[in-house]
Amino acid sequence: MAASPRRGNHQPVHRPCQRRGGLTGKSQGGHISVEPRINERIRVPEVRLVGPAGEQVGIVSINDALRLAQEADLDLVEVAPTARPPVCKLMDYGKFKYESALKARESRKNQAQTIIKEIKLRPKIDPHDYGTKKSHVERFLRQGDKVKVTIMFRGREQSRPELGFRLLQRLAGDVEELGFVESQPRQDGRNMIMVIGPHRRKSDARSEARAERASRDAQHGERPLSRSRAAVRDADAGEQPEAQPAEVQSAEVQPAEVQPAEVQPAEVQSAEVQPAEVQPAEAGEPVQGAVTTAASAPEAEAPPRPKPAPAARSGPARVAAASKASARS
Repeated sequence: MAASPRRGNHQPVHRPCQRRGGLTGKSQGGHISVEPRINERIRVPEVRLVGPAGEQVGIVSINDALRLAQEADLDLVEVAPTARPPVCKLMDYGKFKYESALKARESRKNQAQTIIKEIKLRPKIDPHDYGTKKSHVERFLRQGDKVKVTIMFRGREQSRPELGFRLLQRLAGDVEELGFVESQPRQDGRNMIMVIGPHRRKSDARSEARAERASRDAQHGERPLSRSRAAVRDADAGEQPEAQPAEVQSAEVQPAEVQPAEVQPAEVQSAEVQPAEVQPAEAGEPVQGAVTTAASAPEAEAPPRPKPAPAARSGPARVAAASKASARS
């Protein structure tokens, strides 16, 4: 009896992988490179070799082709991998990629993408509104775009689809000089749809618009530029505008009148000096008018203070003092 996978030792159960690749468990291949194989990436025994100037060399082995490419300082590029044997050419691969990118860019620049514009109408549209919608359709067709015209039915209008059909036929007849009916009117739920395509391509319409703009500019001539734009144009052309001399007005300077100031002589008053009356001082009195300083007249020494008498001691203090005196002796 086989052991249960949940008990004891057991080997893991291998189940087939349920991926997109099938039971083998392999996924689909990765990104496929669109770049041509060059030099050592070419894995064939022999190739048909084309020289750098387009001359046919013939069928040679891959080693000889690589040697010729190395001697000419060029790359061996596989230009036709499906041929038998594959066709390889000697060229500068970097320069080849650069020129290819430039050509692709130019082709995208001249390429115009057609856009489908949409115009919506009602079966009971007013004549003035119809004229406005028709002018929009004409403008779109002149630009080279397709126009999708939609008639919207509401309520009881759905029981009268012939009204929308007549309106679409009228619009197609009015713009037949600029476009043609590419898709006939058809019912789509509550709406009726018709597609009108332009007679000329969008690239031609763009080129004509550029030509008309250039002729219009040449007819009207160059517009007068402002001073700032003219200065920028002269600076770009390398011409410096002539400097206009500034008008200098000479100002007459009048000398200021200087009046001499009158100097008043100062009045000098002579002060009368009164002699001080000196009176004889009695002994022990200071003389009036004399200046005494701390250095010239030192202070009198104060008499020593008497020491305070010792306070009367009590009995225990007196005994302690007597014992201290006897110990000192």
